[in-house]
This record gives sequence, C-alpha cells and structure tokens, in this order.
Amino acid sequence: MIVERVKKDASEKVRAWALEKGIAEPPIPTYSACPAHVPADLSVPWPMPAAKILKRKPLEIAGELAAVLQSVPGIEKAEPAPPGFVNLRLSQGALVDNLKTAVAAPAGYGAGHAAKKRKVLIEYVSANPTGPLHLASGRAATLGDSLIRIFSRLGHTMWAEYYVNDAGGRAEKLGLSLKARYEGKDVPEDGYHGDYLKDVAAALPAEAASWTPEQFGRHAMKVLLETHKRDMAGFGVTFDRWYLESELYASKAVEKTLEFLRGRGMVYDKEGAVWLGTQAVEGADDDKDRVLVKSTGTPTYFLPDIAYHKDKFDRGFTELIDIWGADHHGYVPRMKAAIAAMGKEPWQFHAIVHQLVHLFRGTEAVKMSKRAGSFVSLKEVIDEVGRDACRFFFALRTANSHMNFDLELAKKQSSENPVFYVQYVHARICSIFREAEKTLGGAFDLAKADGSLLTAPEERALLVKLAWFPATLETCETELSPHPLGGYLMELAGLYHPFYEKCRVLEPKDPATTLARLALCAGVRDVIAQGLDLLGVSAPDKM
Repeated sequence: MIVERVKKDASEKVRAWALEKGIAEPPIPTYSACPAHVPADLSVPWPMPAAKILKRKPLEIAGELAAVLQSVPGIEKAEPAPPGFVNLRLSQGALVDNLKTAVAAPAGYGAGHAAKKRKVLIEYVSANPTGPLHLASGRAATLGDSLIRIFSRLGHTMWAEYYVNDAGGRAEKLGLSLKARYEGKDVPEDGYHGDYLKDVAAALPAEAASWTPEQFGRHAMKVLLETHKRDMAGFGVTFDRWYLESELYASKAVEKTLEFLRGRGMVYDKEGAVWLGTQAVEGADDDKDRVLVKSTGTPTYFLPDIAYHKDKFDRGFTELIDIWGADHHGYVPRMKAAIAAMGKEPWQFHAIVHQLVHLFRGTEAVKMSKRAGSFVSLKEVIDEVGRDACRFFFALRTANSHMNFDLELAKKQSSENPVFYVQYVHARICSIFREAEKTLGGAFDLAKADGSLLTAPEERALLVKLAWFPATLETCETELSPHPLGGYLMELAGLYHPFYEKCRVLEPKDPATTLARLALCAGVRDVIAQGLDLLGVSAPDKM
C-alpha cells in the first residue's frame, strides 16, 4: 500500500521540517491525486497554509520541502509547483511492489490499516412497517450496507440495525385500513390506500372476522415486516438485528430514559407536559425545547427515539450513525441535542440524510405504482433492472444530492450503463486469463512477473490507480459515503480500455512481457472485484 506509506513518511518529514522552522503546531498535511495533465502522482498543498504562519512565499516553502521529501522511500521525484504545491512522483519499483501485494492477497489489500479502530452501530432503512419498501429505501440500504462493508474492511467493529416503528398509533391506523379491505369497504381517507393491503386481506384467517382494528394492524405489520426482510435479503443487505420499538416499552426503557435525563437536569415540567431543555444543552443548536411527554401522559415519538439511542450506547457502541430520509432533515438538530443531553460528545453521533430519488424511463418521469400507492416499490425496480444496477447507481451519488434514476439506462448492455462499464472490464480480463490458460498451458506464476517491463504510459496509469485503492476506502470512511469508491471503479475501468487497445497482453514471442501484463491485469481484475463487493455488486466472469 505504497500511497499510505508515502503519505505517512512524508508527513513525518514535513512535521520535522516545520518544527525546525519554529512552527509549534504544524498544519496536518493533506494529499490528493494529481490531474491528468500533471506528471506526478500525489500533490501536497501544505506550503500554502504554512506560508501564513511563516510569512513566506508558498512556492519558496514548496521548494525547500521538495528537497526534503525527495528522500522519502518510494518517491522518484519531488518537485515544487505554483502556487505552492509539492508534486510527488512514485517510483516504478514501489508501484510494482504494490501491485504484487494486491495480487498476492486481494482480500487483504487495503484491509485493517485504520489508525484508530472504531466501534460503530449504523442504523438504516428503518421504514415504517405499514407498506412496501420504496425506491428511496434502496438508496438508504446501499449507503448503510456499503459503509458497513467498507468500515469492516478497514478494521472497525461494525453492527447493522433496522429500527421497526411498531408502536404508537400506526398499528390502529393500519388496522382500520386492512379491516376496510377485508370487509370490502372504503379505506379511511387518512388510511393506507395501496393495493398491497388487498393481498394481505385475501390471506387473512377466518377468525379475522372478530378482530379489533389493533389486531388487524398487528397482523398487517407482521406480514409487511416479513416483506421488508425479503426485500432486503434480495438486495444483498443483512442486519445484525431488527430492533422493535415495542421492545423499548416492554423493557421500560422509555420510562428509564426519562428518569435518566431528569437526573441529569435536562428535563423540566411545564403546562402538564415534560420537556427536554434542548436550547440549554451545551453544544446543541436546536431552535427550541422539545416535548417528551404530552400533557395527556402520552410520550411523543421523540422520547422513544432518545431511549433507543441511549440503548445503543448502553450496549457498548462508541459511535452511532443514522441514515434518514429527506423528510428527517429538521430532526437532526434535536437528536444531536438529545445525544448531548445524555452526556455524549458530538463526534459520537452522525446523521446522514439522503435526498429524494426521482424515477425516469428515459426522459419520462415515472409517477407512482398502483400497488404500492403513492410511490414505486424497491422490489419493482429490482425485478426490472436487477440488484447490481440499483446498488451501483445509488453508490455513485453523494447522499445529499437529489438523484434521477433512469430505468432504461440501468438495463442497457453497453458502456453507457455505469455498472455494465465496470463489470465488463472484469469479465474481459477473466476471458484473457481463460485464453492464457489455453495458449500458455497454465504455466505462469504471476509472483515472478518482471514489473519493470510495464513502462508504457497506459500501464503506469493503471499501476498508479491501483495504488490509490486503499486511500479511496479511507476517503469513503471520512466522507461517510461509498460514492468515492464508485467513482474510483469507473476511473479504473476507464484506464483499462486504452491499455487493452495499445498494449497486447498475450505476446507468445515475448513471455516476460506477457507475464508482466497478466500480473497487471490480475491487479485490475482483483481490485474491481473487491471494490464491487464492497458496494454489494457482483463481478461476473462472463458477460
């Protein structure tokens, strides 16, 4: 993992240089890949923030640092560049060693090297069990499951949880809707109108004739929750626990949480209700205090949510990540205030709010599904375009951006389709190895490949891109999003095409070059397979 080693060694050199110059607390260096037109592999903008401290020109500092960084192992050349960068070019030997590391143990490439191990619970999807999962749930599932996979790859302890809102008035409302379907009557105006309840009603047992609305509701929730579990399994998503809100009430966790907050002086009584003093909580930015228990004695939905998050911490998790839909944006400040009221630090809670998904068929918007009601279900989309396309499309966008999902594009078997574009490279390389098995009789050992022969610009570009894979996973961790990995795989696939066109892999008259290029192809194949797997997408051998 050459990029990580170079960054670590370079940072130590920069820090030592800064301390010599009298900077007591040197700015932490950052590194980025260089644009295509720059003949370097890493760029360090550190001289620019340092210039303000030293009151010197950034380019002068860059020149001095370039001389210092030239001695870092794995660096072939370090050069200053305007207005104050140090551009680093990796050595061929270091890149080849990195390739061999990746090929020798693909599943371990970029694994377990996080500096600080974390213990994180990610809660995601958590859709109300009152209807089918809709397409936006697929976006949440992709975010959560991909982060679980990536964080685990980096060596963190992870736990995936689905919170089931099965308490409150939803059961009765759902029950009245199902009862109406069962009796052939009109569904209440504020009820659930999707045709999916017709199927539930048709399968009801004979004793349902004497059920109360609550019983109808409980039965419907049970049936619908089972569809959620099937849909998630079909989407390649597993949860360590499906946590029922009703469990909080059964264990008295809601009441205990209220007393806990009262003991910390965080709640007060006013007008017969119990309030959380969110405005007075240090570090909170909520705009008003929030009711926890109404004057009727009924808890608001906020109190069990706080109890649930307290339960997460009580189970030993040090960090919580919640993935919520766009309609929860205003809920973030009050939950942050609640976390602070428990005595926790801001870094221990992160809320990811994903934006809406707009479904299109070409240029025509798809409005709704008759069976699901006012939305298109996730299962309908999976059935039409497949799991791989759904997950990869979602993984290419940041959570905070609105997304247009084109069903026709997702089904295309061409380079226009992003997932096909990446999977095709993997399949093409697999076909090269099948051909190599025939022409070379399987008598090749990639560990003996002479990487010094990989001198073409297209070959070096692939070597450098492969070297950035571990750093890309770290970026996903930092940004709490899988989209850097999705973009990385697109770029890696894009670099393979010119290599394939200009560098013949199987050269019968040049076995040394053949072996070197097979090793390079294996690196691309394995990293694509690993990257796709972290996104929950398959890597087919044939297409």
